[in-house]
Amino acid sequence: MDFLEYAEASAALLNADLSGVEGLAAYLDDREWLRSRATDRDCMLLRKFQRELRPVFEAGEADRVADVVSGLNALMARHPVTPRISDHQDRLHLHVATDNASVAELLVGESLLGLATLVCDLGADRLGVCSAPPCTQVFVDTSPNRSRRYCSDRCSSRANVAAYRARQKAVAGA
Repeated sequence: MDFLEYAEASAALLNADLSGVEGLAAYLDDREWLRSRATDRDCMLLRKFQRELRPVFEAGEADRVADVVSGLNALMARHPVTPRISDHQDRLHLHVATDNASVAELLVGESLLGLATLVCDLGADRLGVCSAPPCTQVFVDTSPNRSRRYCSDRCSSRANVAAYRARQKAVAGA
C-alpha cells in the first residue's frame, strides 16, 4: 500500500460508522482477513481514535500546519508505528507490522503512517472537511491544484445545485 492509499483510508476510517462490528466489517469490505478478526474492543478503540484524529483534519482545513504536525506527533507518540518493507504485488512498499496487532492497532498505524507521509510530502493543507452543509465528513485532497472542497461527488453536486438555485432566486427577486 502506498502512503496516499493509507492517508485516504484514514479519512474513510474517520468517516466510518464504527458503532458496532458490522460497521467496522463494512469499512474492511475488501480485507477479508481483517474482517474476521474485528471485535467490539476494536470498534471502541477506533471510535476513540476517530475523536483524537478529527482535530488534525480540522487543523488541515484551517491551514494550521503547526496544529496538524503537533496533533500527528502526539498521536504517533501514543500509537507507535512499526513499518515494514513488503515485496508482495511485485513491488517494494511499506506496510505497518501486523505481528500480534489487533485490527484497531493495525488500522491506527496505517492511518498515522499515511497521514504523516502525506503531510511531509504534499503538505498539511491536503487534509480537509467537507464544505457542503450539513456534511462533516473529512477527505484527503489529492487534486493536482489543491482545489478539493467536498468529501464526495454527491456533496459537490448538492452544493453546486444549491448555489445555482440561490443565484436563480436572486435573479428572479431582482
